[in-house]
This record gives sequence, structure tokens and C-alpha cells, in this order.
Amino acid sequence: MAIVISDTSIKSQVATSITHIHIHDNPVIKTLHHVVNITSIKAKLFAIRCDINQATQLANINYIVIIINSIYAAKWIFDLSVHLYQIQVSIISSELREFFKRNHRNSIEFWDCPSCNKWTLHNIVNKKTKKYDLVLIFPYKSSWEFNRKNRYDEILNNWKITFQASDDKERYFLDFLDNNLNPIELSYSKGGSWLKFFDHSNSLCARATRVITNHAPIEEYHLKFFSQEEFSYSCEQYLIKIRWYILHECRRFKNYWNLRQDTIAHFVLFLEFNNNAFSFGESIS
Repeated sequence: MAIVISDTSIKSQVATSITHIHIHDNPVIKTLHHVVNITSIKAKLFAIRCDINQATQLANINYIVIIINSIYAAKWIFDLSVHLYQIQVSIISSELREFFKRNHRNSIEFWDCPSCNKWTLHNIVNKKTKKYDLVLIFPYKSSWEFNRKNRYDEILNNWKITFQASDDKERYFLDFLDNNLNPIELSYSKGGSWLKFFDHSNSLCARATRVITNHAPIEEYHLKFFSQEEFSYSCEQYLIKIRWYILHECRRFKNYWNLRQDTIAHFVLFLEFNNNAFSFGESIS
């Protein structure tokens, strides 16, 4: 059995991959790879490619365990759809095919080990990749894909600055915590930081977007455009229906949202258990 532990770090458009291979009764095999001008997922797939290439070349190895902190990247290897990483995936698949053909009992597993766990063997590799800083001697050209990523990052940072300075942000936009109780930051990578929680349903996604931005079919939003209209709402405390009341107090809805009011997981539960909440099927008044 070969235990392959690797990590990848990107600094100044240079991806550094460090791998330690542990084999019973043999010293650790340590390798270092660099690749220039590459995006995050491609860098991690490149590291996996190097890991598999080395492990499959070892003699008398039938079982390989690859331990990484980016299991989402490894999932692309088994994605049969058309995507941007097919060149890396095809090379990895070719090497795995040769490994399996050698012996029908050969097998490989991928284990997820987040850096925050600080597992001893992975922590050693993680620290080395972060400390390693390669200075390029020769100039190189930036690819269209990498320039596009830098442009996206610039647009996202400008939007964050503008949005934080807006008066409407605190009043209308809902902030959430993820499952690890960390604030959810805006991102376009890994499927985005918000959409993955409710992308399985178009109607759920629509209602969640209305609630998060407070652009919902309720009087609180309607009055922004029709301030002279009169509404009647069957609640003694509130003259009009507002988002906060629906989420926290209204007895017409099942209050699963109140289990933990700042996590997006329980927010999604509230919407799933209350199909009519923030939908156009429910009347405004």
C-alpha cells in the first residue's frame, strides 16, 4: 500500500505541489512540482496527476490512498460531461487504466483531509507548500483563462467595496453563516458560495433570492413603489407584512428557521417546509 499526501499552493501565478509518499518499511518519498500560469482547480488536478503518476510506477503496489484537502477537485476525474479540465482528467484516467490493467485487484481511494483538521502528516506538507516561494527567472505569457480569472477577481472586489458602502446593504441584504458557522463570502468558484444550497430546485432558488435581497411579493417591498396604497394585514403588531416578521414570528408558517437564525442551512429548511412563503401564489395583503 502507498499512502500519498499532497498539497498545492499558488503564489504569483506559480502553483507549487509537494507530495509525500509513505510506504510500509520504506522511507518517505518526497517530490516537488511546479506549474506556471494556472487556475486553482487545474493546479490541484495537476497535483493529483503527479501523485498518481508516481504512485502507479512503484513496484509491488496494489492499493493507493491519495489524501488531499481538495476532494472537490478529484471529483472532476469521474465527471463524464464536457468541462474545462478534460485534458488533465484524460491523462489521469489513462494512467489509472494502466494501473488497473496490471492487476484486477489494484484499487485507489481518495480521502478528504481539510487543512483545518491539522492532521500531522498532512499538516507537514501543507506548511511546506505555503512556505515555498519560487522566483521565476524567465518571463512567461499569461493565458486567456488566467487573465479572465484575474478580471473576475477584480470585478468581485470592486463589487464588495461598493456593496459594503451602500446604505441598502444592511437594511435589505441578509447575511448568513455556512455549516461551519463561518460568514459566507461571495465567490464564483466551486459553483459559488450561495447557489449550491438551493440549486436543486428552481422555485426554491427563486424564493431564496427574493428573501435574501428583500425583493419579495410582500407589502414591505410593494410600498417602495406604491407608497399611497393601503394594505390590511391580520396581525395586531404589524400593519404590513415584512420579511423579518415572516421569518421569525408569523404563526402561519412553521418556524424551522428559528432553530438557528444565522445559518443558511436552516434558512433553506424554512423555505422547504413553507412552500407558500415569499411566493407569488400568496396574495400581497
